[in-house]
Amino acid sequence: MSGWVGVPSPHSRSFLRGCHAKGAAVAIAGWTVDAPNLFVIMSGLSVCRPNRGNVVARTLQQNRATHDDGDRQNTASWFENYIISKTINGARTLPVPPKDTTRVATVRGHSRGEEMAASAKTLAELLRPLSPSTKIQISKSSFSARTPEQKKTTETNKAQARSKRDLRICTDIIEKSRAEKMEYAKLEELLVEETWLEALEGELQKPYAKNLCRFVEREMRGSVPIYPPPHLIFDALHRTPFHQVKAVIIGQDPYHGPGQAMGLAFSVPEGIKVPSSLVNIFKELRQDVGCSLPSHGNLERWAVQGVLLLNAVLTVRKHQANSHAKKGWEPFTDAIIQIISQKKTGVVFLLWGNSAQAKSRLIDESKHHILRAAHPSGLSANRGFFGCRHFSQTNQILEKLNLSPIDWQL
Repeated sequence: MSGWVGVPSPHSRSFLRGCHAKGAAVAIAGWTVDAPNLFVIMSGLSVCRPNRGNVVARTLQQNRATHDDGDRQNTASWFENYIISKTINGARTLPVPPKDTTRVATVRGHSRGEEMAASAKTLAELLRPLSPSTKIQISKSSFSARTPEQKKTTETNKAQARSKRDLRICTDIIEKSRAEKMEYAKLEELLVEETWLEALEGELQKPYAKNLCRFVEREMRGSVPIYPPPHLIFDALHRTPFHQVKAVIIGQDPYHGPGQAMGLAFSVPEGIKVPSSLVNIFKELRQDVGCSLPSHGNLERWAVQGVLLLNAVLTVRKHQANSHAKKGWEPFTDAIIQIISQKKTGVVFLLWGNSAQAKSRLIDESKHHILRAAHPSGLSANRGFFGCRHFSQTNQILEKLNLSPIDWQL
């Protein structure tokens, strides 16, 4: 095993400590080394931020792998996901040592205590500060032999990182407008997801959209709060980039109670009482695919897997349902549906209730799949929503298209 890693991290230290206790072999990016040696020379494993000074340790060269390919793949996947989780917090690259460093320790044929002592000595000799400008890219080939579940986890983590970045950008725009003594941020500036900006190029510049932006901006200045908060108005698009859309669930307008709306159709933040429509959705999930009833109604996990949770109207006044209907949102969200229909294939549209089913006129059924059912509200769930089995049908369609199914469990 050879390579460069950063030090230290409490999370990875506990991971390695567990391996050390078991005397297991650990694989990082396809290489394997005995955990006791790895634990000594890597008391922690973390991705180093380029703007911070750091030291690195040259790892031991082990001539022989001691565990099977499955263990190497599993641990390599753990390492990759760890890197991605650090990327969410700002890390980007790994610093590397000067090229003239060539010292490598080889330990073989010694007792465990001698190996650990040799490893510790090697670590002390090789620690040195690095230039933050020196960078290395992580080869994807090291992670090529992964299970579908590992790949799916990686993609989910990447999607979460991107959506958090977009959320930060929106928040910064709003804070900047406040700092400049502006009463609101311009609506068109709050859509920042690159793939949707490309797919919807020019849409927010059309006359109807200009009128919509002016209306929403007036409402932001008004005495009655509007929901969701401005930085979450386009969150459905930020959570599910255009190129990742696999399924679409269409709602009507956002929840109008305080703290409920979060920019995703049918979804509420954790800690908020789950609305009756969403309770019925969870009941059908349990009956259809065996999901346990979750303790919250946050559907972000569906969104980052490729389920676009799109309301027909994206804003609403406090305690005034449909108060922003027929103000320009419908043409905008219709354009989103049409673009998906025109530019993609094999998307599953779940249309619940008459309002959602009216959108079928925008969808090319020769290219896509439409599942129709009654709305999951308490008034209509018993008239065709319960028993529709849309969640299992969606996954069956995706699997036939060689796409990963949705993990509906929250």
